[in-house]
Amino acid sequence: MTGRTVAERWRIARQAARFKARRARAMLGEPMRRFSFFRARGPQRLVIAPQDIRTSDPTVADDIYAGYFAFGSRIVDVRGSSPFAIVPPNADWEAGLLGFGWLRHLRASQTDLARENARALLREFLALHAKPRRTGAWRPEIAARRTMSWISQSPLLLEAADSEFYRLFIRSLGRHIAFLKAELRSGSRGEARLFAAIALAQATLCTDGYTSLRKRAARWLDEELKRQILADGGHIGRNPRTLVELSLDLLPLRQAYAARNITPPAEITGAIDRMMPMVRLFRHPDSSLALFNGMGVTEPDVLATVLAYDDARAQAIFNAPHSGYQRLEGDDLVLIMDAGAPPPPDFSGEAHAGALSFELSAAGHRLVVNCGAPCQHGAVHEAARITAAHSTLTLGEQSSALVPHETGRTDWMENHIVIGPSPIKVRRLDDEEACSVEATHDGYASSFGFLHTRRVLVYSEGSRVEGMDTLSPSGRRRRADVDYSIRFHLHPGVRAGRIENGLGVLLVTPGDEQWTFHAGGAPIDIEESAFFAVPDRARTTHQLVIRGSALNQPEVTWVFMRG
Repeated sequence: MTGRTVAERWRIARQAARFKARRARAMLGEPMRRFSFFRARGPQRLVIAPQDIRTSDPTVADDIYAGYFAFGSRIVDVRGSSPFAIVPPNADWEAGLLGFGWLRHLRASQTDLARENARALLREFLALHAKPRRTGAWRPEIAARRTMSWISQSPLLLEAADSEFYRLFIRSLGRHIAFLKAELRSGSRGEARLFAAIALAQATLCTDGYTSLRKRAARWLDEELKRQILADGGHIGRNPRTLVELSLDLLPLRQAYAARNITPPAEITGAIDRMMPMVRLFRHPDSSLALFNGMGVTEPDVLATVLAYDDARAQAIFNAPHSGYQRLEGDDLVLIMDAGAPPPPDFSGEAHAGALSFELSAAGHRLVVNCGAPCQHGAVHEAARITAAHSTLTLGEQSSALVPHETGRTDWMENHIVIGPSPIKVRRLDDEEACSVEATHDGYASSFGFLHTRRVLVYSEGSRVEGMDTLSPSGRRRRADVDYSIRFHLHPGVRAGRIENGLGVLLVTPGDEQWTFHAGGAPIDIEESAFFAVPDRARTTHQLVIRGSALNQPEVTWVFMRG
């Protein structure tokens, strides 16, 4: 926590104590919760199975039958053992297995063997994890995903099943419903609460026997959508991927309400309608989503599915002040900028310290990127969250927001960001010649006494992007002379070479289009970087780096020029 003030250290300690107290309360209430689960009754019957609009691959069914389970960028051969009995290689693999989303691949194969395999695997799961406990299998977001997967894939599980399996399935579904209800009543927080509300709404809608709980679930869902989906359509956690995941769940839920001729929560349609233009804000011309705040690999088929359900075919929103993002376009240029503060602590588990970073695409190819989030959690995942992993200015090699591993309290802080810039002031100007954004953050004010201001300008004809980074006095403490680094991470497909004795850089895109980069006469270093937003291991790439002194060189201009 080098460079942090006493007030910030106290804030970290208070937040850690709050998380610790929350865990203690959950443990104290566990015995009563378990008792309620044992008494939980199952639904009278399943009425409908909502459509799972995620894409499926029937060949995966053969892999699963052979004992190969691929989740979270890892493939595990269980070698005749139950996948639920082995030690998972990482948390993401475990979440993929326990969420049961892979059932859709078995259903796509449309074979009796796949149906038998699905039932056998569900029995294996219940033999080990039937009763709710404080384990990975019963994390609220995983239990919610499993509930939705079981219901949507119930035709696969129940077709030609005997009465014993049917009773087992119904009883287990009842326990999941009781668990989700308990989580929502006990005040579960963050994104997990919204996904739990969606799952409970779906479960009570698609079954008989929960009329009163169905109405309560609808109210919980309505409340959470109002709380978490902002006025401009962004999610309060600021992760583009969350919008895609929510769309994949909310669209079938809306259809299910229509199928049962029941009025859905009022906020469902409004949230979907607001989210679609926001998804388009993040979308690069190559159909990938911008790498901000936990976004990693984009699955083009999944994104295409979501956007295909956009009834209004809405255009991308350009100015998202509530979510803290800006999109600037000029001919075939697209620049997407993070101009927002970190989300509230309960929603910051995936957030990055990337204030004022941007990504740039030209002629359908990504040119400047952020490093992105790896497919698996761990040390590399945490490294991808620091400011230096983003295309922005880093002061004193310190992040603009305090990411958890910098506190030394990752267990207590639950990966949340508790210190970062205040709400960022943004000025935007659009005219026929160009569009520009100017934003200032105070993430370095308490540590070093500086404000960071970035101004970017994209010309309408699409041949030039200009920028300026400025460090100015914050007025909150005496300024210290500290070095800064301004980084521009390049997409792995971009080739870079020095020109003009190191005062310029020639960039060549995969489409063989040439760009030059200059920084007002300042030397530019070309250094190694890493690109994490790939399905397997990180890819090596390059970054352009401009270095200077905050007191002696407080302003740097730079420009990307085509040709």
